[in-house]
Amino acid sequence: MSIQPEPDSRLLRLLPWSDDGKTTYLVTDGTETWMSRLADRVEEQQIETATLALRLTKPMVADGAKNTAPELRWAVRRLIESLTDLLTIAESRGQRIPDYRDGDSPTGDGH
Repeated sequence: MSIQPEPDSRLLRLLPWSDDGKTTYLVTDGTETWMSRLADRVEEQQIETATLALRLTKPMVADGAKNTAPELRWAVRRLIESLTDLLTIAESRGQRIPDYRDGDSPTGDGH
């Protein structure tokens, strides 16, 4: 039985869905594939859903808004779902950003 080496973490893409709550990764060489395009589309849909949830829930917390407890719980659940999705997207995209090389800083002075 041979032991496979762990893939380089830069070759793993955190996917915007899970398998029964377990984190799911795509092993990639950085090229576009059917699965990476699917993940891109799912991320786009999740961002659109979060935008809609924000638009629908903002008026619910405006001064003078009259909402029932079940309505507010619904709003909070949608916002939690959306925030969870957006944090996963941010983490996935952050993992794919290469580290700065020496001298490649925004200020140009290596810091």
